[in-house]
Amino acid sequence: MARTPSSSPESLSREPWYTGVTWYHWVIVLIASGGWLFDCMDQRIFVLARQPALQELLGSVSDEVVKTWSGWATTAMLIGWATGGIIFGIMSDRLGRVKTMVVTLLIYSGFTGLSGVSRTGQEFLIYRFLVGLGVGGMFGAATTLVAESVPGRFRAIALGSLQALSATGNIIASGLSTVILPGKQDFLWGLSGWRIMFMVGIIPAILVVPIVLILREPERWKEAKRRIKEGANPSEHIGSIPDLFRDPIWRRNLFVGVSLGLAGMAGLWGIGFFSPELISTALQGEPQEVVDRVRGFATAGQDVGAFFGMMVFTFVAAFVGRKPAFFGAFLMCLGTTIFVFNSLDSAADAYWMLPLMGFAQLSVFGGYSIYFPELFPTRLRGTGVGFCYNTVRYLAAGFPPMLMYINSTLVANNVEDPFRKAATILSFIFAIGLVALIWAPETKDQPLPE
Repeated sequence: MARTPSSSPESLSREPWYTGVTWYHWVIVLIASGGWLFDCMDQRIFVLARQPALQELLGSVSDEVVKTWSGWATTAMLIGWATGGIIFGIMSDRLGRVKTMVVTLLIYSGFTGLSGVSRTGQEFLIYRFLVGLGVGGMFGAATTLVAESVPGRFRAIALGSLQALSATGNIIASGLSTVILPGKQDFLWGLSGWRIMFMVGIIPAILVVPIVLILREPERWKEAKRRIKEGANPSEHIGSIPDLFRDPIWRRNLFVGVSLGLAGMAGLWGIGFFSPELISTALQGEPQEVVDRVRGFATAGQDVGAFFGMMVFTFVAAFVGRKPAFFGAFLMCLGTTIFVFNSLDSAADAYWMLPLMGFAQLSVFGGYSIYFPELFPTRLRGTGVGFCYNTVRYLAAGFPPMLMYINSTLVANNVEDPFRKAATILSFIFAIGLVALIWAPETKDQPLPE
């Protein structure tokens, strides 16, 4: 099994981070970040618009029924995300990182736009699944492209910046929701605000143009594909999931990546991204326009917190180590999530508590973009990253309906503040990430495995 590094850890640690960085490396980071940024914008549009969308599509139903459908809509997208992540992770290894970015971009932007023309709740769920296919594939293609294209000492900063910039996409969507009010009927052209929001989500498709015209496949990937094609080692295959399990090192790294991914993914999508519903609970009785604006500004603040959380994680990971960064981040996730869901009672609370929670919960995602590409060899990198980042969504997909099930059970038993208590119970999923660090290898100042 070839694991020969291209340069020694000692030489990497002596070099300044900017050594060998060219204008093309910055262009790669910016365009790849754009693909993931708009991906996250379309995700946040869904988070902000799902409740008013389902209220209109389902007709006269109770708030609890709408929340249940919201959970299932989120689950549908997560299942699509997981499926797309695996399929396009393999595709990025076999056909190329750039080609995969183009396909996934067109899928997630196109079906986000189509979500705005949904006629029934079932149709809305189908579109969310299809959006998830594209969303899942973009992350693996973008991060492997950057990891394989930039110099080693620049890698952590480039990948951490890519993930941090994704918060800008969330902020854009939150800002849009303060202008295009998702819950407003007859907002424009006789259409509800949520429909217009989803239609805006098709605009990122224009990024295909610079991706096709400017980006090129990494030389590292081309060399790995050539070596496998020549059959130098018949036991090695490109883009092979079984190969991830055969080798004990890649198998251990896969276990670590999946465990870290599950903790953060389930915590964010199963709890953290229900912050709009938490605000609705806290502001119950307020006019819908007031609730919409508070949700828009507060979730934008959550994303600002996320940006700084990912940047701080990047700094700690680059200059202290990947494992210490994950340890501190998961501890913050657990503490802040429980605090916010039990303490947020007003609009003023939302404006400072959600940034705090965003800082903690999204910081670990900065770690995923840095750490996952460092766990696998070039021939399996896209497949490994896609597996770690997306397979866990099959498990995480159960958390939104689980949150709603616990909430409904607590309601049926007349428990006070059921939604808040349900979130508190699920928050302990973050502890899985802390346990996984026992087996995690430290990759700081190490070259990518070959």
